[in-house]
Amino acid sequence: MSRIFHLHIRLRRNVAACGGVARLPLRAICCTAKKQADNGDPSSALRTRWKDTADTVVIGGGCVGVSLAYHLAKGGAKDVVLLEKSELTAGSTWHAAGLTTYYHPGINLKKVHYYSIKLYESLEAETGQAVGFHQPGSIRIASTPERVDEIKYQMSRTHWHPTPQSIIGPEKIQELFPLLNMNKVIAGLHNPGDGHIDPYSLTMALAAGARMYGAQIYSPAPVTGLTPTSEGKWDVQTPHGTIRANRIVNASGFWAREVGQMIGFEHPTIPVHHQYVVTATVPEVKALKTELPVIRDLEGSYYLRQERDGLLFGPYEKMEKMVLQDSWVRDGVPPGFGKELFESDLDRIMDHVEMAMEMVPVLKNADIINIVSGPITYTPDLLPMVGPHQGARNYWTAIGFGYGIIHAGGIGKFLSDWIRNGEPPYDLIECDPNRYGKWTDVPYLCAKARESYGYNNVVGYPKEERFVGRPTCRTGGVYNLLKDKASMGFHAGWEQPHWFYKPGDDTGYKPSFRRTNWFGPVGRECELVMQKVGVIDLTPFGKFVVKGKDSHKLLDRLFANTMPKVGLTNISHMLTPTGKVYAEVTITQLAPGEFLLITGSGSELHDLRWIEREALDGGYDVDISNVTEDIGVLGVAGPNSRKVLQKLTDEDMSDAGFKFLHCKSITLAGIPVRAIRISYTGELGWELYIEQKQMAAVYQAIMEAGQDEGIDNFGTYAMASLRLEKGFRGWGAEMNCDTNPLEAGLDYFIKLNKPADFIGKAALQQIKAKGLKRKLSYITMDTDDIDPEGNETIWHNGKVVGNTTSGAYSYSSQQSLAFAYLPVELCSVGQKVEVEVLGRRYPAMVVQEPLVLTEPTRTRCKRKPKYRRTCLPCRLAFAK
Repeated sequence: MSRIFHLHIRLRRNVAACGGVARLPLRAICCTAKKQADNGDPSSALRTRWKDTADTVVIGGGCVGVSLAYHLAKGGAKDVVLLEKSELTAGSTWHAAGLTTYYHPGINLKKVHYYSIKLYESLEAETGQAVGFHQPGSIRIASTPERVDEIKYQMSRTHWHPTPQSIIGPEKIQELFPLLNMNKVIAGLHNPGDGHIDPYSLTMALAAGARMYGAQIYSPAPVTGLTPTSEGKWDVQTPHGTIRANRIVNASGFWAREVGQMIGFEHPTIPVHHQYVVTATVPEVKALKTELPVIRDLEGSYYLRQERDGLLFGPYEKMEKMVLQDSWVRDGVPPGFGKELFESDLDRIMDHVEMAMEMVPVLKNADIINIVSGPITYTPDLLPMVGPHQGARNYWTAIGFGYGIIHAGGIGKFLSDWIRNGEPPYDLIECDPNRYGKWTDVPYLCAKARESYGYNNVVGYPKEERFVGRPTCRTGGVYNLLKDKASMGFHAGWEQPHWFYKPGDDTGYKPSFRRTNWFGPVGRECELVMQKVGVIDLTPFGKFVVKGKDSHKLLDRLFANTMPKVGLTNISHMLTPTGKVYAEVTITQLAPGEFLLITGSGSELHDLRWIEREALDGGYDVDISNVTEDIGVLGVAGPNSRKVLQKLTDEDMSDAGFKFLHCKSITLAGIPVRAIRISYTGELGWELYIEQKQMAAVYQAIMEAGQDEGIDNFGTYAMASLRLEKGFRGWGAEMNCDTNPLEAGLDYFIKLNKPADFIGKAALQQIKAKGLKRKLSYITMDTDDIDPEGNETIWHNGKVVGNTTSGAYSYSSQQSLAFAYLPVELCSVGQKVEVEVLGRRYPAMVVQEPLVLTEPTRTRCKRKPKYRRTCLPCRLAFAK
């Protein structure tokens, strides 16, 4: 501990010598001097002609906002204006550590990171502005067996991307970073091309490019008011005048809440105190001939890189030690704050400092010249909020960036393409601003931001759950009855059972890269639904009612399927103009011109925004209501489900009396219920739509009535396995904005011959005429104690040929099962491939889908023997 004490004293002396705050980098001193020189008359500081109209107004001159202006202008957009309240880079950009990495644990954000790095490599040549880009590579250190599994898991999800990434051993790690203590190092995840960039220079180069392509940048030009017009435009008020804009983009960093509040939004963003330490020259570093790669010590929860001839390292403190600037959420950002820092607090990070000195021993004798403690913006889940916002026409956000430097280039391009082309260039729903809603209150925001910061470097398991801040106000009518019986999952603010406990089970949340404590119980639940009857809480579904004179016309324009008749239900898809799958929705016509739309929990406001936008832009006379929180949903499925429900109602529940995909208003135990004969398990079943306050009573009546039939609960893990066995596609996996419905095998639901000119129709006709290059295939795998999750790499003859989309264990056939996209020449039944899971390539084969027939198909086959002769799954099923 003595070395910690001495380092602590040395740091204190350095801080004291700087007047209580760390000395700032040279670029920051220069910027501050310029700011002081420009503090005269605001209008004279603009030094450019004022525009009173614009196509797009970007609010905020950090690296993200400037990148968007650059990409819009470069892409050909006219009348692009950026408004910065003080000066470019003020906020979080100027003091950032500037790390850049290809790595991201998710799938879609890898594309953002990849684009950013490629842009930064060429930006200086394009704009003539130096950006200070260093690319020594990076290594994520694995010092436990769990970390080795984690990097293997990530490699299986990366091989089908262009990201340069590989697993390296201790010898290679020491070669690349000779100052490392190798005692605990087992392996590393290496990304050549990673590094760091000067955030100030990057932003200035993007600004130069934006101006070069025709964008206007006004600074200082604070936004003082935002007023929507009746035609969907915005009046943007500033001290210099008002700009009438076709759209506005909030890219204002930690001022995002204040900008949002101007139009009635409470964006869930909060500043976090992040500290990093910069050392003076370290002789051992100065003696090196090549720059050290950036290291990320995952167990130590810090990053470390070379800074000139010294080192820079930044930790992520644990939840109980990190600091939120929650007063800014309550009172707003102090006036004039822009290029200031917080007072540093070395005590908070001393645990991490000690771990860094153990891993990189030369730090023990290093002198510290800077401690930077500045605000960075967090959302509850650490991901930014990117895209058009539901509830305000032509209002877009690019806020909540905890890693704005690496995101800036890719997000600028992503949003620019979406704005100019009318649809997202690829799927990025995890960053959709509409994943949050009114349930995301300030206590939840603070709790989750604290958790996300403190958990920054925890092991990233599949099916990860985080429990701080839960439950929210979104608890369904049966939550209190189920919460102690099940392992709960979190879906758009709702609590929903993943799987249920029985006496003798190993209970609780126990994540793993392999089969874990839920594997056996989920098999038990699948057997329950296949042989008896089960009940599942489906309340998190998004639920909308669309009615009015033009309701049928609007939905015919939005959806590729024909609209169901009154009392009937179908599955329909909203497509983008280029024919990608924007959403999958279950539609029921309740009464003439009145439709109930059901979508997934994670896409509730994502889908609602798309529907509302088309209704407004097209001038349709409709009323659209979001009834998600008013209505609870129970699914009752299994061969005995009809018997159970018949005990509680006078309605004829027989196959003839209540047909598949029909909807009726019935009473169950005297309580009004809207029942739809459908089940995402593929078994005989109904979805029951009930007022939330009546939901518990209906649930208890069903459970009591089903005792003789062996009724019990089942969760979403069992439903996922059962839907895969039946060959049911899932939105967000088999279909999304990266796929078209023809390659996803959704032809049955796409009515190209219907009279209505639905969105994406012309594009699909062209796709069909050209033919497909890949198709969704159904594969089985030979595995051991592990199953596919989705997004694993597929190999054939030593080459990457595709990827899985979702996977699970099939308890009926007792083998691993997955959907996968493969080239059309590899889609034939019997084709053999390999699926990479946790560092190993497992044999797999394309098979006829489905493995298990749905209940309606089995019933049809029993009644009409000819189906048994013509349908391969029928022949296989009845042969058993």
